[in-house]
Amino acid sequence: MSTTVPAWAAADSYADALRTGRGPLFLRRDDGWLLPLEVERWCARADRVDLTVLDRCEGAVLDVGCGPGRLVAELAARGRTALGIDVSETAVARTRRLGGQALRRSVFEALPGEARWGTVLLMDGNIGIGGDPRALLDRVARLLAPDGLLIVETAPVDVDERARVRVVGIADGHAGGSPFPWARLGTPALLRYAHGWAKVDQWTAGGRRFAALRSRTASSSAEPPKRTAVISSQRTRKPSGDSPVANR
Repeated sequence: MSTTVPAWAAADSYADALRTGRGPLFLRRDDGWLLPLEVERWCARADRVDLTVLDRCEGAVLDVGCGPGRLVAELAARGRTALGIDVSETAVARTRRLGGQALRRSVFEALPGEARWGTVLLMDGNIGIGGDPRALLDRVARLLAPDGLLIVETAPVDVDERARVRVVGIADGHAGGSPFPWARLGTPALLRYAHGWAKVDQWTAGGRRFAALRSRTASSSAEPPKRTAVISSQRTRKPSGDSPVANR
């Protein structure tokens, strides 16, 4: 695992917001434009809109950028195998307190269960991670099992934007944390970048927009990922079959 702490994770305002469960918190571009972050919703229980996503999940679920863990905790409560990853130590700790499994890890680092996850989630705008949607989609394709499912929450407007942003709270003013690359995509832009993927579904719920994709390069004859996965936060285990294995 890389020892470099990403700027998002190092932002004091982000950690403080997750600890308290309250904002205000924003992504701020260099030109001063602010994108509000929905901290209160992230720190609450999974809502009815989230459930439209979780009901579609298949097999073992990897939540990329899980934040404070509402989705992982809900899946765990349902008896589903799920793992959250996040670069924020505070986010991972909160997810574990809720009863979910989580690792402090970047999606671009080595992960447990490579090529064996049934579903990968990119919720709450996390298609923007790294500022390069094509690279992120390629990475997710390598994480999924054959015929695996990717569910993406896109921007509620038709946008295709790259920017360097900072995480800021009201007290941060114009300083904030260190800048990092981010992207915002609406559903049309996502589908333009999704070469090698087939659209399974797209829907709108509660003013939020989602798309489900499946890789066209996956073998259609492969067995769907229905086996139970094993997740351990205590020690490494030898993978068995298609079962993802998580380790600290």
